[in-house]
Amino acid sequence: MPHSIVTNICEGVADCVEACPVACIHEGPEKNIKGTDWYWIDFSTCIDCGICLQVCPVEGAIVAEERPELQKTPK
Repeated sequence: MPHSIVTNICEGVADCVEACPVACIHEGPEKNIKGTDWYWIDFSTCIDCGICLQVCPVEGAIVAEERPELQKTPK
């Protein structure tokens, strides 16, 4: 099951983007409610490797399950 980035916790550090082996993490189009950049995981390409969880310095920004209600995914 793919991971999810909690949009309103993400602080736009982007360590996950560099670490992702399948390039499934993308920048969101605007700021989140905290006023920071945020990223989202493409559920269709995520391989559930967990590297993003390991490198993200923001506690709670990434959860180890597909939770679309927590992640704003641009259409």
